[in-house]
Amino acid sequence: MVTALSRTGRRASQAALAALVALGLALWWLLAMGGEPTPSGRLTLATGVPTGVYARYGELLKQDLAHDLPDVDLRLARSEGSIDNLRQLVSGHAEFAIATADAVAAYQVRGEAGADRLRACARLYDDYMQLVVPKKSAVRSTKDLRRLRVGVGTDGSGVQLITRRLLEAAGLDFHKDIEPVRVGIDQMPKLLEQHKLDAFFWSGGLPTTAVQRLAQRFPVRLVQLGDLSAALHRQGERTRYYRAAVMPADAYPLAQDGQAVKTIAVANLLVTTDREDAVMAQGITRTVIDSRDWIGRQVHAAQKVDLRTAVFTDPLELHEGARRYYLSQKP
Repeated sequence: MVTALSRTGRRASQAALAALVALGLALWWLLAMGGEPTPSGRLTLATGVPTGVYARYGELLKQDLAHDLPDVDLRLARSEGSIDNLRQLVSGHAEFAIATADAVAAYQVRGEAGADRLRACARLYDDYMQLVVPKKSAVRSTKDLRRLRVGVGTDGSGVQLITRRLLEAAGLDFHKDIEPVRVGIDQMPKLLEQHKLDAFFWSGGLPTTAVQRLAQRFPVRLVQLGDLSAALHRQGERTRYYRAAVMPADAYPLAQDGQAVKTIAVANLLVTTDREDAVMAQGITRTVIDSRDWIGRQVHAAQKVDLRTAVFTDPLELHEGARRYYLSQKP
């Protein structure tokens, strides 16, 4: 005869077995669905000046992250550009930042604080160097800037870094041969329009809103920089991150008169540090790659973000979390 006690024990065993089966099924479902730990917490992304492509890209990425990683609270921090962004990273004021590859290399060569801790999540889009002058200006090449008032970007910006190198390639001294005006893209268009500048350099994705809007209200022209490519690369290792490029005729139709313009381009990187959690870095990297088409419809430059090229983050090694993401995408 089966006692009440034995029936109670049997029911308890069956319940325990059922619970284990349910747990196993739940784990199997999570694995089948690609279940991963979900990142959470507050982050800061250092971008750039409000009218630049960095800032607009950051705004759109924030929107996509809110959908893709709802437990991540992303804050955007404006900055003076690439070098400033790197300093925000290593000081702990930001967890992620956008910076050009040449600026990262310069930061490393100078041995600035925390340079050895920098890691990359992805190669993003390219920045194109743009030399903007009034349409009736006599300036046809960088060499013609001698004795002129030239917007060169703020101290701590990637714009100023490459501007100095372009001027050197053109045989001009930054301090003696031009009047350098150290302002950013948030001020340069207005100063040119007010005839307080004769020209300005800008390095950004195409098209940059500030340049686009300037061309709509004031007649400007883009000056070719292609003639500096060979001399630029003769400067050695520090200039290996630049490539000859062409701005298509439709980048700024009002400023190009239907003509493509030869220039110099440099890659942008999404940068973090080795302090960042691998799960978070993996989640951010996934969203950056997956958001390309949506962001690209509003920021044309973002269309260049590509899974096949995103891993080429020289001079930085990939963050472990980013590496995990790319490995998970291999067939």
